[in-house]
Amino acid sequence: MATTFSDMKLETDSFIPDIKILSVHPAFSSVEWSYDDRPIVVGKWNSSGPKIGKSLILQGHIDVVSPEPTRLWDYDPWGSTIVGNKMYGRGICDMKSGVAAMIYAVKAIKKLGIELGADLTLQSVHEEECTGNGALATLLRGYKADGGLIPEPFGPRALLSQVGVIWMRVTVSGSGAHVMSANKAVNAIEKAYTLIEALQIYRDKINYEQPKHADFEDVDHPLNVNIGKIKAGDWTSTVPSECTFEVRIGLYPGQNPQDIKDEAEKYLLKAAKSDPWLSDFPPEITFYGFHAHGVSLNKEQEIFSYLEEAHNKIYKDKMEYLSTTATTDIRHYNLLYDIPTTCYGPTGGNMHAPNEWIDLSSVKECTKVYAAFILSWCGIRNRVDAF
Repeated sequence: MATTFSDMKLETDSFIPDIKILSVHPAFSSVEWSYDDRPIVVGKWNSSGPKIGKSLILQGHIDVVSPEPTRLWDYDPWGSTIVGNKMYGRGICDMKSGVAAMIYAVKAIKKLGIELGADLTLQSVHEEECTGNGALATLLRGYKADGGLIPEPFGPRALLSQVGVIWMRVTVSGSGAHVMSANKAVNAIEKAYTLIEALQIYRDKINYEQPKHADFEDVDHPLNVNIGKIKAGDWTSTVPSECTFEVRIGLYPGQNPQDIKDEAEKYLLKAAKSDPWLSDFPPEITFYGFHAHGVSLNKEQEIFSYLEEAHNKIYKDKMEYLSTTATTDIRHYNLLYDIPTTCYGPTGGNMHAPNEWIDLSSVKECTKVYAAFILSWCGIRNRVDAF
């Protein structure tokens, strides 16, 4: 990415996020790993002369989730296999297709000799999939603008609302033993079932027993509670002494992630008290990763009218809007720095699943929309033959 930005004659900045600086910010999501050798790359196209348009950030994340189990893939998950009009590979859809589109939109503008009326910044960040700290690091480094666009692969729709997310880790203790004494031991995996079942009840409670946020009234199940990881045991003929599972919990815009952490922990500890073993040996509950607020945007924001205009130039129809039960990096820009930012991107499928793919035609169409949006939002300082 640094080479690409440099070749585009952008003012290029490659830096490692400083956890000491990040960790004191209220939007920081705690991590259990280092950022060493994991740079964020920014390329800035500085406008010459007085500002006549609005500055813009185009930001994409280059981190991806695991492709496992790879045996379920029909194509190399680390490849870029083209079949018909689709390209397959982990991260092809989410979201390297959008990153490519934003880069080539800027390349096309520069190739035509157009000078923009305001600064444009391209950003390649990591950690969108687990914390959002990459986006936060760019803001703390001083990269701000009048607006932002993130090319997440939601299709040619503008993101209007998204849920918040927290990650929770639950460790359950048992009483291990040789399997010949299993009837006298306590299996930590089986005790974890009690709490997992409690979380299924909690999931129904937050979705169906409390008022829905207005942006999600038409969504049947907006707050997903997902048991994403489980680890226990080290020998088939041993009763496991410990079981750890990890949970992703959604929350509505306007809710405080800390309040949901407190609520989920209280709920699980209450469920533990109904079990004779867990009441004496309650689970250890900790939190890491996502500490993310939800976002609800005003459809009347100026950025949407500009994006609608660009969309209409390419698609010749009305742009649709989306409320997603996932989270994206737009929260930092909108909630912390009052930078109106939305998502709009190519069309694909199987994100976070085997055979992830992107529709290549949609990438080209999005590239055109991005270019039209950039020209309109940033303004044009000069007129060239292309116009």
